[in-house]
Amino acid sequence: MNISVYIRPLVLEDAQTSYLWRNDPKVWTFTNFKATQRITPRMEAAWLQSNLNRPDQIRFAICLKELDTYVGNIQLLDIQDKRAELHLFIGNKMYWGKGIGYQATMLILKYAFFFKNLDSLYLRVHPANIPALSIYEKAGFDIVGEKDGLVRMSISKKKFMALETSDK
Repeated sequence: MNISVYIRPLVLEDAQTSYLWRNDPKVWTFTNFKATQRITPRMEAAWLQSNLNRPDQIRFAICLKELDTYVGNIQLLDIQDKRAELHLFIGNKMYWGKGIGYQATMLILKYAFFFKNLDSLYLRVHPANIPALSIYEKAGFDIVGEKDGLVRMSISKKKFMALETSDK
């Protein structure tokens, strides 16, 4: 099955879906996010409202083209000095391992480097999160170190452009 995705800006209505993911500990296995209480749709909407218009963040929904279904989030955080931190998660576990994370990563790289004109992206990933590590390595990220038990990875616009050209 070949699944195609697109990304679109997150909207408040997405809270009606994403609150379910916030309450699923499996989704957050490899992250520092641990809900201390049950997240309601109202709480999720309030959190989204406070984060959607921040100038140092751009948050996207990952959606399936064929079904127009929202399945996860990808975002650029801490945008400053032409750099940003990449965060990605697939909240709908039915779509884990289907190549969606890789496609969304490639879309956000194109957006970051060609539309936002950033020079580099970085991320942190748990070393046991093998699927995420393979997504990022396939997309061209390099391991640059480890900090606080997390693998640090980055990619420059120059490297991404070279990879894009060599793929054609």
